[in-house]
Amino acid sequence: MPSVTVRDRAVYLSDTGALVLADLHIGRADASDVEFPLGERADLTERLATLCDEFEPKQVVFAGDVLHRFDRVTERSKSALSALASVCTDAEAHPVFVAGNHDTMLSEAWSGTVHDEFELGDGTLVSHGHRHPDGESHLHVVGHDHPTITIEGRTRPCVLYGPGAYRGADVLMLPSFTRLAAGVEVNRMRAGEFQSPLVSDASIFRPLVRDEDADETLTFPPLGELRRLF
Repeated sequence: MPSVTVRDRAVYLSDTGALVLADLHIGRADASDVEFPLGERADLTERLATLCDEFEPKQVVFAGDVLHRFDRVTERSKSALSALASVCTDAEAHPVFVAGNHDTMLSEAWSGTVHDEFELGDGTLVSHGHRHPDGESHLHVVGHDHPTITIEGRTRPCVLYGPGAYRGADVLMLPSFTRLAAGVEVNRMRAGEFQSPLVSDASIFRPLVRDEDADETLTFPPLGELRRLF
């Protein structure tokens, strides 16, 4: 398994000093009229600041579906995006934005470069995961499917780790960083039920679940074994 630390719906890759998070879906609250107790912007920025304080990353990579709406970007969404970038720069981390399938308007909201995929210093390739990546790598970090797992009646966001899952390379699939997006329960899922083309054999993916109460990350058996348990 690559050197990865799971925290609050994100991963820190210590070999590269990169914090990676996916599927923020900024503007979802506006689009759906969902009332979120802490406020969408405050929740995202405060949690990101906590992660930056813990890991002191060199760069923060937003792995796609940064925005929620396809048709327009509101001033509130632009402000939230700017606030997230400021959290990064205040922590002396370089913000990197990778486009997802929702991000048709991301270049309107972010004046810097918007990447289709982004290569980290050790060759790890970060993309959103909604299409086949152009580059090759030993490790692909993606989002897109919003994985969760239900254990003993409790549903939690999870990272999925697939050794050799895509063209011989490992895959890490992140849950949605926003807590407003509905997760997809992966307990019984097969490859054809995943949206990402990087999942061709779901049975080899292991869920990694952060247990905040125990302050540890739990590694579960591969989905192929879990399906037989439920």
